[in-house]
Amino acid sequence: MTLSAEAGGEGEPAPSVGPGVWLELAVEADVEAVEAVTEILGRVAPGGTSIEPAFEVVEDGLAARLDPGLPAVVRAYVPARDATAAEAAVATVTIALGHLRAFGLRPIGELRTRTVAEADWAEAWKTHVPVLRVGDHIVIRPTWRRHRARPGDVIIVLDPGMAFGTGLHPTTRLCLAALERAAGRGELEGVRVLDVGCGSGILAITAARLGARLVFGLDTDPIAVESTGVNARRNRLARRVMTRRGSVPSDEGPFDVVAANLIASLLVELAPRLRDELRPGGLLLASGIFDDREAEVRDAFAGAGLEVTDRASEGDWVALEARRPMIG
Repeated sequence: MTLSAEAGGEGEPAPSVGPGVWLELAVEADVEAVEAVTEILGRVAPGGTSIEPAFEVVEDGLAARLDPGLPAVVRAYVPARDATAAEAAVATVTIALGHLRAFGLRPIGELRTRTVAEADWAEAWKTHVPVLRVGDHIVIRPTWRRHRARPGDVIIVLDPGMAFGTGLHPTTRLCLAALERAAGRGELEGVRVLDVGCGSGILAITAARLGARLVFGLDTDPIAVESTGVNARRNRLARRVMTRRGSVPSDEGPFDVVAANLIASLLVELAPRLRDELRPGGLLLASGIFDDREAEVRDAFAGAGLEVTDRASEGDWVALEARRPMIG
């Protein structure tokens, strides 16, 4: 991988570079600030963002253990062939981060920049994505990593590309753990599942691996739709995991289980439509909720006729399980 030296700290202008070069923007942020920092970087980054929680390498370098007490790194890439536009992106992010710090969130680091050759930039983030074990049996193995399998492992082979959903983010892990619990209760075997906001396809593929007969993935991002399809084929699940661009209503229901790893505001907005996707008695697994928005999401679910039956949390993130009543 050919990378330039780091280009100093916050407020430094982007270097003047020619075609074929990208500018990497990186910010360390406490878990409470990750969502807000991601949104800021996403304003200027056409390729999206990646989130790299702190982890230590274990099992002779073949797996990782996350350390939620340490800050994550949020990265994004902007084209650097237009030096003026790159400088404007850096300035925009710098100002927005300054405003964010004024709210008194837990630590947000300085903006760091470096240039990355076009041939390498899409691969740069891969060094930060380890094999990850979630729950008792789920193992997320990036295509470029090895894994020493244990008895009972449910291995998901994943190349997330630039789509959200590597399994590293707490919201994704909470949803994966909820799927594993549902499978343990026998609620995934032979059923139909809808994954709203499928991203890399990690939840859809896991649901199929855990016994779902058919899984539909929806996402408004065409990159995510393509990524889910590629990853489904990689896991030999192309006939059981289907995907298309769009959102709810899916026009494919009713479903036995709906997974929605979104954000609180979307869960509130979509609550009635998520309910309508479920058969009576069906299960909704909702994640992406900051703990200070939980009450708002619960109220929206209740207003839509969904009954919250369980809750799980990791750090400041919450996931809820809810059901559509058998009658109504």
